[in-house]
Amino acid sequence: MNIKALRTLLLQAAVLAAIPTFTSAQSVLSKAERTSESMEPALVHVDQARAAQAKLDGLRAKTGKRPNIVWFLIDDMGWGDPGVYGGGAVVGAATPNMDNLAREGLMLTSAYSQPTCTPTRSAILTGRLPVRTGLTRPILAGDKITKNPWAEETSLPKILGEAGYATVLSGKWHVGDAKGMRPHEVGFDEFYGFYPASQELSKSLDKRRYPDLVLNPERLHMFRDTGASDALIHGLKGGETIEVEKIDDLEDVAEADRKLKEFSVTKIKELAEGDKPFFLEHAFMKVHADNFASKAYEGKSASKYQYKDAVVEVDAYLGEMVKALDDAGVLDNTFIFITSDNGPQMDSWPDSGTTPFKGAKGSAWEGGVRVPGIAYWRGMIKPARQSDELFDLMDLFNTSLDLGGALDKIPTDRYIDGIDQTSFLLADDGRSNREKVYIWNEQNFMAMRMYEYKIMSKVVETQSQWLDIDMSTVTDVGLAPWVFNLYIDPKEQYPVGHRMNAWLASLGAELKVHAATFKKYPPKDIGLAQ
Repeated sequence: MNIKALRTLLLQAAVLAAIPTFTSAQSVLSKAERTSESMEPALVHVDQARAAQAKLDGLRAKTGKRPNIVWFLIDDMGWGDPGVYGGGAVVGAATPNMDNLAREGLMLTSAYSQPTCTPTRSAILTGRLPVRTGLTRPILAGDKITKNPWAEETSLPKILGEAGYATVLSGKWHVGDAKGMRPHEVGFDEFYGFYPASQELSKSLDKRRYPDLVLNPERLHMFRDTGASDALIHGLKGGETIEVEKIDDLEDVAEADRKLKEFSVTKIKELAEGDKPFFLEHAFMKVHADNFASKAYEGKSASKYQYKDAVVEVDAYLGEMVKALDDAGVLDNTFIFITSDNGPQMDSWPDSGTTPFKGAKGSAWEGGVRVPGIAYWRGMIKPARQSDELFDLMDLFNTSLDLGGALDKIPTDRYIDGIDQTSFLLADDGRSNREKVYIWNEQNFMAMRMYEYKIMSKVVETQSQWLDIDMSTVTDVGLAPWVFNLYIDPKEQYPVGHRMNAWLASLGAELKVHAATFKKYPPKDIGLAQ
């Protein structure tokens, strides 16, 4: 057996071992129904499914085509940053556009991401947990990917493209820049943006924060020899991939989101004039640290701090792009979803966001994975709705395929963790079709949320305040899993366990069911495993 095969077997064994086994054969708590062995079980709400379909049929009869799908993915924005979530002007950065869309649509208070960005970005485009695809952590300069994960994955834009959609990604990618891993090579018709995160672009330019890199010519040469991209890229499916411009100074980093917004505004007009429905993912570079203020927004927040200025900038651009949809006459036929790829990166404080929950980016605590989720669709989603029922960002995969008329094109030869939430979003009194959220951190199974209960088998412990990534450890919980009731303890401070909760064994049984899915559909190793 070669080293690679051995490593894969060891990873698979580690993943299965990471989930505790329990003696309970089946949970009496569960009401979800499994329709296929390769699909995550879902709650069934027949009446709301009919109501949602009636809305879609009526719109299709009016417009003559499938709806457009637009995602706004903000980098590292905390649950508590938008005003409607308790942030905004209260924390020195007003967000009137996000707030208005939430009030005019559906505000989700229990939407969940992965703990870090690359895992979330891959999960929403595949409907699969990152441990299944191998994209378990952010890809950094110098990483050596041993296997192209996209070679065996089927992406959302690929399926939508085959269903007649135009597909565009504007902004941050961060899911691989090697040949065969770039957005316009895995399904998108067009890509205009950056392969890495903004911090990867600014490191070699910021002598204030990285003097040992920027002021050392030998080290700087070494860093650039990693081959990390340092340019704004424009790529077309089956066509050219060109560097629009090099990132030569911090001003280029500061103005990156403005340029991406300008591209998306122009592209929306172009797409609206075409015959095809379109899928646009606009992925902001901000508000990921290190933030550098655009000239037009420096000092525009009440706070005056860089992060808060970035929040104000992102909110303004979001408003401009929604207006572009309206001006183009397609807003009524466009499903919009606004979210963040993970919780705030507290390691960069004060250049970081806000969450009322424990933990931050990089952890399985609520602060690391519970993110804003705003669904807006004028005339289709009832205004002023709010729900605390579960929504995993992976559900965008199934939901978007349903809206695009391609739900039957979901692959059946692999496990799909996403759930179709169309009826939840569109029915006036919709209930979530998701019963459980499973939380992994790289190859570690960490926790599951089911209803208001959260059971944890491992925890991230920080060794110093706000160093949730750079000075933390992953620890087994001990004699029994920790169980929290998030309705009475949203900050996860006091496990209720068997003393105050009757469902420890039942919750454990659900973990066993989850573990069983990896036996037929094992995890992948692409070189990112520790």
